[in-house]
Amino acid sequence: MPRALITGVAGFIGSHLAESLLDRGYAVIGIDNLLTGDVANIARLANRDFHFIKHDVTNYIYIEGPVDYVLHWASPASPIDYLQLPIQTLKVGALGTHKALGLAKEKGAKFVLASTSEVYGDPLEHPQKETYWGNVNPVGPRGVYDEAKRFAEAMTVAYHRYHRLDTKIVRIFNTYGPRMRVNDGRAVPAFIGQALRGEPVSVFGDGMQTRSFCYITDLVDGIVRLMESDLNDPVNIGNPHELTLEELARTIIRLAGSPSQIARKPLPKDDPKVRQPDISRARTLLGWEPKVSLEVGLGHTIAWFREKLSVAETTTASERPV
Repeated sequence: MPRALITGVAGFIGSHLAESLLDRGYAVIGIDNLLTGDVANIARLANRDFHFIKHDVTNYIYIEGPVDYVLHWASPASPIDYLQLPIQTLKVGALGTHKALGLAKEKGAKFVLASTSEVYGDPLEHPQKETYWGNVNPVGPRGVYDEAKRFAEAMTVAYHRYHRLDTKIVRIFNTYGPRMRVNDGRAVPAFIGQALRGEPVSVFGDGMQTRSFCYITDLVDGIVRLMESDLNDPVNIGNPHELTLEELARTIIRLAGSPSQIARKPLPKDDPKVRQPDISRARTLLGWEPKVSLEVGLGHTIAWFREKLSVAETTTASERPV
């Protein structure tokens, strides 16, 4: 039975990845300091071949026994998180990546880095290929996340070249699905939460900036294919179907059956104008492409958020004094 270690396991993507690997016959060790993760995301794994360790991966990582794969997913990932936690974001991208790579080297394990489309910054190339170097403002408010991931990529490649470690880099484009936090700050959970509460849906700027949204099951399938491949170059994993944020907001309002209207808000500094992956490398070398349509994926996600918000409202009501 192969044994995989996932840092950031209690996060949105980390928890889905752990569940998928368990389903595929892996034993999984999960590490998380719960800075932005939630143990509720991994509660369903308690009776499976899963072991959780609460630990800050910027410190030395000690694991008994063999490890075949190290998947480094630990990092604040939403704008709200990394703007509130800039130092922690930089530290987990630098020190955390170094400690995770050190563990992989010690165990002779394959290493997979969760990188991001944010390494491309506000891109001057569209769509974005893995060969594009990016257009990033290192001292802007988003720089703490963008540069943390760019440094993590450089460190990963250095371990591959110098220590001959088998490393993979997955550049994740916008992903959505159940287990995202309601107050995450990213477009899909923000729009869904506002629509389900009947509040105005906040669209920044003129709403014409574009994104490409990949459903979580498609993303995890791409990650596992890359993990089990012999590739070492970065690979974009995302859905190339591009739409404006206003189109996304209106689609969510319609699918949620909401009376909400669009509300305009000022555009944040350095917000990318376009974002669309070129997935030619994933298609050709991994045989991967997304299968879940936006409407189907949003339907599943809205249903999950509807239930979560309903439970939260019931809990809050029960706590009110009589």
